[in-house]
Amino acid sequence: METIIADKFAFGGNCIAKLNGKNVFIPFAIPGEKLEIEITEQHRDYDLASITKILEPSPKRIVPACPHYYKCGGCNMMHIDEKSQIEFRKEILKDCFERNGINVPEIQTVSGNNLGYRARFQLNNGGLSEKGSNRIIPITECKIAEQAVNDWLKNNPVERRPKGRCHLFCSEKVVSSGGITGINYAVSEEQQFKTDDFQKLKKKNKNIKQAKKRYSGTQLSAQDIVTVKLLDKNVSFDVRGFFQSNLEVLEKSINEVCRNLTGNSVLDMYAGCGTFSVFLADYFKKVTLVEHNRDALVFAEQNLAGKPHESYGLSGEKWIETNKDAYFDAVVIDPPRSGMERGVREYLKKSGIPQIRSVSCDPTTHARDIADLLKAGYKLERLYLLDFYPNTSHIESLAVLEKEI
Repeated sequence: METIIADKFAFGGNCIAKLNGKNVFIPFAIPGEKLEIEITEQHRDYDLASITKILEPSPKRIVPACPHYYKCGGCNMMHIDEKSQIEFRKEILKDCFERNGINVPEIQTVSGNNLGYRARFQLNNGGLSEKGSNRIIPITECKIAEQAVNDWLKNNPVERRPKGRCHLFCSEKVVSSGGITGINYAVSEEQQFKTDDFQKLKKKNKNIKQAKKRYSGTQLSAQDIVTVKLLDKNVSFDVRGFFQSNLEVLEKSINEVCRNLTGNSVLDMYAGCGTFSVFLADYFKKVTLVEHNRDALVFAEQNLAGKPHESYGLSGEKWIETNKDAYFDAVVIDPPRSGMERGVREYLKKSGIPQIRSVSCDPTTHARDIADLLKAGYKLERLYLLDFYPNTSHIESLAVLEKEI
């Protein structure tokens, strides 16, 4: 056993401490706490440890609301009070940006409920995976879940839930699922469907530019289509694909992304099912969507029906190969965890587009991308913590970049 003082949070939610000149990462610690720890894994440059005793607890430590907290593989900050959690996530975000040489303005926060916010779950054999193991926790209630999710869990005992992996989306904001109005939940088992509904929907939306005959992903079944009402608009998506879990914070984030954007044309890069484009179409005469996942782009076409737009079923770099001189008044970009493709960054640096709204689910790649754009003359006007996942260390952020023409 060793005694240490926890220093600060690292990206990923573990606290760092020094022991014999080596970094030690400690789950469930809080900066400033005096702890007795046991080394659980040794590596050349760092060690992992577990807490055996809290000698001097932080005043920010609280009793977790969930009885499964220390076992479940989901939350990892529920032992910290709500206000302090937000400050810690902001510190992690700021540290990522400053390590890339960025002068960070005061970070603003877009947040919502600390509990009862999550609409989207991936269940394994009817439950959630235990931290660091293949064991399943057969939950009947989740403290961070929307009430609609907990209603479904209550009304569907573990033994009656789908085996294997399934996707669950339940919310009061769901206006239809499985093509039926008034059902606020969707449950999809992960399997290949034999229906031809996807091909029918694809043919219905023919204005996807340069779409190949072969579409990625599984065939679309009507039972997997979910429609939610965000602000005053309906947005549809495939429950098996990605869609934000925290709809309250998503609505607030949409408002911040669109705030003060002006002009005739806007590019929505990595557009997904068109969540941002649906609202950008109210501010611009034309919206251009680029998204490599053509399954998602089919939904974007449906969501943008009647709005002036064009869609490209291509990766960002492939689109740039034939559109490197395209100019827009603004760009909204929301890349995957790996960040912007190099070619996309180079295009933005050379484009002279005056307004960029950059959304990211990974602060390390976000900081890298923003640092590169700042070298091209952009200015970081505002930086937001988009607090989609309270009680976890997951960080999403929005950077508002402006450039004088």
